[in-house]
Amino acid sequence: MKEKQNFTQGRILSSLVLFALPVLLALFLQTMYGAVDLLIVGQFGGELADVYVSAVSTGSQIMHTVTLVITGLSMGLTVFVGNKIGAGMREEAGKIIGSGIWLFGVIAAAVTVAMVLASSLLAEVMRAPESAFAQTVSYIRICSAGAAFIVAYNLVGSIFRGIGDSKIPLLTVAIACVLNIAGDLLLVAGFHMGAAGAAIATVFAQAVSVLLSLVIIRRRALPFTFSVRDIRAKGVYIKTILKLGTPIALQDLLVNISFLIIIAIVNTMGLTASAGVGVAEKLCGFLMLAPSAYMQSMSAFVAQNIGARKPGRARKALLYGITSSFLVSTAMAYF
Repeated sequence: MKEKQNFTQGRILSSLVLFALPVLLALFLQTMYGAVDLLIVGQFGGELADVYVSAVSTGSQIMHTVTLVITGLSMGLTVFVGNKIGAGMREEAGKIIGSGIWLFGVIAAAVTVAMVLASSLLAEVMRAPESAFAQTVSYIRICSAGAAFIVAYNLVGSIFRGIGDSKIPLLTVAIACVLNIAGDLLLVAGFHMGAAGAAIATVFAQAVSVLLSLVIIRRRALPFTFSVRDIRAKGVYIKTILKLGTPIALQDLLVNISFLIIIAIVNTMGLTASAGVGVAEKLCGFLMLAPSAYMQSMSAFVAQNIGARKPGRARKALLYGITSSFLVSTAMAYF
């Protein structure tokens, strides 16, 4: 079996940039999910446009927070798998992935139940405007019912990044983005389902993305050995995944809580202010894409080189990553 990308050999900067670009594009398309939902409900919402925009902006920010936490935790799997791939320990990498599937399966079930049951409470905490309250609850509840797809997508993405493949996640999320737009147009513009229609379209698109990823996995050679028997809870692997991923998840959670607080405060100012800040928050999200893309890319790059016992190469990659990420972020902020 041949690895898609071997970060332990060849030029550092070109390999890093070529790997980071698909990650950046995939994150861009993911961010477009919420932005497209806002655009379409605002454009085709008629007299209730502000209601739908407020509901989607508040609900999508809550779901974005959940996604960030899951993404952070899955980074632990990326680093752990990348380390074993770099060290040539392919059988152990498969066992780690099996434990990761078990762990994130439990997380998916817990998140789904908790979010569905707490949807009304979350809308209250976010001070959703009274006229948009029911729509906000509906959006959160529907998206939460599909939380398993959010977890599954990030799990599959973390595995691909760990083995050095950032193009497959880009392909699947690109297809999902197109489906999301089509679903929004059908359900929101066509059937006038408002925030609920936008939520259904998002969940459906994520489900297709996951299914497509699984089809691709079954049809291609992978740089690790894996069987269904590997899907079990092995404490040492789960502990390491959580040890590596929890600090990243906690960091992203704390940053996003500040955005949630801002939205909750603005929601008390009325429907128009709520809708306006929701749009602004989505625009700010695009500015965070470059550092997020480099963070995910660097995790796989450095992990493989540490596993291959090439710390010098890992340090150089870190320096190149910081420099190029700063330049890209500066350019994005300027334009």
